[in-house]
Amino acid sequence: MELTFYGHACFAVNLNGTNILFDPFITPNPLAKDIDPETIQADYIFVSHGHFDHINDAVSIAKRTGAKVVATWEVKDWFVKNGIENVHPLNPGGQWAFDFGKVKATVAQHSSSLPDGSYGGVPCGFVFQTSAGNFYYSSDTALTLDMQLIPKWCIPDFAVLPIGDNLTMGVDDAVEAAKMVGAKQVIGVHYDTFGLIMVDHQQATQKFAEAGIKLHLPAIGETITL
Repeated sequence: MELTFYGHACFAVNLNGTNILFDPFITPNPLAKDIDPETIQADYIFVSHGHFDHINDAVSIAKRTGAKVVATWEVKDWFVKNGIENVHPLNPGGQWAFDFGKVKATVAQHSSSLPDGSYGGVPCGFVFQTSAGNFYYSSDTALTLDMQLIPKWCIPDFAVLPIGDNLTMGVDDAVEAAKMVGAKQVIGVHYDTFGLIMVDHQQATQKFAEAGIKLHLPAIGETITL
């Protein structure tokens, strides 16, 4: 699988030619100033919750590409109100078979509200089981014992976890999360964008390495193979 990082918690995974984009937040992110969202291709857009830093560019990209947007019920309704009809609701605990594989929505301990201030339901993460491999995106979340359930569904080849602390897990808790889900490779997200979530890259990498886990911190716009 190929993963391209677009900054903050926005990334894309290419699954045998299917482009899956997560939590589009590019235009307002000064660290992603060299990324043109008009060039990003998407067959699916998965949105973990309604906060602006996960949803900002989702409507424009969905309209341009015709991508199917997958989100919890309340977030799905917000997309419909904003002119997106190609949507699929998926709430925590639910699972659906898409044309690229199965996706299960998982619990994420965080908050959620939509850009217009309306109720955003609950956040969720996603477990992907595909012929190209399996992975887990936790979304913004605290460390939770619910993560111990992930290996009962599948062993992820990698996990995408927030490491910025303050608003989500920090590095230490993300290491424990990786252990719980059985991932030997982690892509760190939700760090460095704001002053509240700055991370010491060397220290973070070392802490994961001491636990026998490879931490990837790709540059914005970089594509890595996993």
